Amino acid sequence: MSIAKRIKKIQAGLRRKKIDAILITQPHNRRYLSGYSAPDHDISESSGVLLIPARRSPFLLTDFRFKIQAEQEVENMAVMLYPKGLLALLEVLLPDLGIQSLAFESHYTLHSVAEKMWSLGEKLSIKLTPVHGLVEKMRVIKDESEIDKLRSSVHLNEEVFQEVYPTISQDQTEIDIALALEATMRKKGAESPSFDTITATGKRSALPHAVPGLVKIQKDQPLMIDMGLILDGYCSDMTRTFIPGKADERFLKIHRLVRKAQLAATKKIRAGISAAAIDKVARQTISDGGYGKYFGHALGHGVGLAVHEEPRLSSRNRKHLQAGMIVTVEPGIYLPDWGGVRLENMVVVREDGCEVLNQDTTWLDI
Repeated sequence: MSIAKRIKKIQAGLRRKKIDAILITQPHNRRYLSGYSAPDHDISESSGVLLIPARRSPFLLTDFRFKIQAEQEVENMAVMLYPKGLLALLEVLLPDLGIQSLAFESHYTLHSVAEKMWSLGEKLSIKLTPVHGLVEKMRVIKDESEIDKLRSSVHLNEEVFQEVYPTISQDQTEIDIALALEATMRKKGAESPSFDTITATGKRSALPHAVPGLVKIQKDQPLMIDMGLILDGYCSDMTRTFIPGKADERFLKIHRLVRKAQLAATKKIRAGISAAAIDKVARQTISDGGYGKYFGHALGHGVGLAVHEEPRLSSRNRKHLQAGMIVTVEPGIYLPDWGGVRLENMVVVREDGCEVLNQDTTWLDI
């Protein structure tokens, strides 16, 4: 779906709700609806805001630092600067546009900013309406052009891993490997990592979201690498666990059980099945293998412009999967006195099954 069609869909929704315009502040939503790629450093510092009226072309509101980038990246919308701040510009612009009702993204607006917006609304006699998930509901179903970008991101992520893997040695620390992976991502054309790379050796691999430290890689012990990158705006996310050295029977048993759970869940994925049912398949496989209490997180999550988005493959999510959704399948077993194994692929939900985007199974089938 083109950006123009996405905008029209948002505008049609506004008209149905009898809302004159909406402010889009969430960075991924902003990029989805404009192509503008400047990131926000955090929720308190914005690189721009979209103002989408229900019945006319949208505006990208930003400041001098991003003027050139905004003008280069966006089409069919005016770029306006706010030298005195966003609210000062809105105080002039909204009345000029005849805006009497304005929606804003309540899940990505600081309380302090919302208070100022309410005050501005009262001053201008504009009704403010908080909304949540309006754009995210559109983003959850990917069209084929988005799927192509996600596929390319996954394949580049695998190339990075394959290039760095032969260089891993016991003289390195977890941080050394994480830095090597992220530097290789950049050299191969990625915008950035899609999250801080996780490398965890030995018992530390039992920490699902371990932060790499100055810990030397341990011979004959599990090494978990969870990595992803952003290519053309779209994220990848992959986890591989292996042994630098010789794998013992315990590792092989656990690794094969995790892989069995991953394959069983993947086989069940298709449009129309609930996310909870998929999670249950993997969880039951690991439980039957005697390690149920050591798999404590959800099976997976959606991936797109954000590395974590809907849908969640969780026992709590009873919603049914739809064709075009992209999800990770990442079962794991984590033993505090030994270490952990997690294996993660990305798949596209199709009407009659799913498409696994990852190509390299060398590190999965052992």
